[in-house]
Amino acid sequence: MKLGSIRFYPIKSTAGHDVGEAEVQPWGLAGDRRYLITDTNGDILTAREEPALLACVAELDGDALTLTGPHAAPLKVTPAATASAQMSVTVSAATPAATSTVDVWGTPVELTDCGDDAARWLSELAGQPVRLKWLDDPTRRPVNPAYGRPEDRVSLADAFPLLLTTSASLAQLNDWIAETALEHGDEPPAPLPMRRFRPNVVIDGVGAPFAEDEWKRLRIGDVGFRVTKGCDRCVLTTVDTATYTKGKEPLRTLARHRKWDGKVWFGINLIPDGPGRIVVGDAVTIL
Repeated sequence: MKLGSIRFYPIKSTAGHDVGEAEVQPWGLAGDRRYLITDTNGDILTAREEPALLACVAELDGDALTLTGPHAAPLKVTPAATASAQMSVTVSAATPAATSTVDVWGTPVELTDCGDDAARWLSELAGQPVRLKWLDDPTRRPVNPAYGRPEDRVSLADAFPLLLTTSASLAQLNDWIAETALEHGDEPPAPLPMRRFRPNVVIDGVGAPFAEDEWKRLRIGDVGFRVTKGCDRCVLTTVDTATYTKGKEPLRTLARHRKWDGKVWFGINLIPDGPGRIVVGDAVTIL
């Protein structure tokens, strides 16, 4: 088995992008989900509610974040703590930076506002007033103690530092989806891409689909990981990442084949044993 791809998402619930290697930190991949978007009430706004957010590509360039989308010119955002006067087009949070407490799936987390220009850029994309917030200190948010140790931390991911999927499981799911379509008298759809499931790491060469359900510990290259639990899937997986429209799959088919405890499941969540670096092509060992 080997590491087939690495993907990270600087802003929660926007488009991710693939990288050839990544630094693993205790709270996730370096730069992964350190930003999120809030609505006028200060609540998290995700692509579950506003699929147009998936049209935003956020890329890290040193300390800066560059936003690209179909609606406006690219915008460079630099949080106040790392603002650089040398950048020709830089948007910095107000000084002193405005902070607020945001409920991140049940945990109050203090976040820094990224300024009015970033808010305007994202508001135009989302079609409603929004703000961009930054987690300057990733040690603030603990992992659910039912699944982690007291010292475990997570950035702004839904629950755990990394999400792992396997190409074998996606191939099986796509076969099931094709069968479901035929049973309903429909043409089989194009296979779903892995980006629907928003993993950080995808493992190739797994012998059997959903073998990951049984994994407890693994090593990617030289970095060890604990498996916390499977990943229960939500309506975001039904959003077509090309058209931003919602459909029935994969939840309809997962409900037939992968439903228990009242939820449907695809992928597993990981906590790193320590820092390190992973590279596409690294060997994967189940411990």
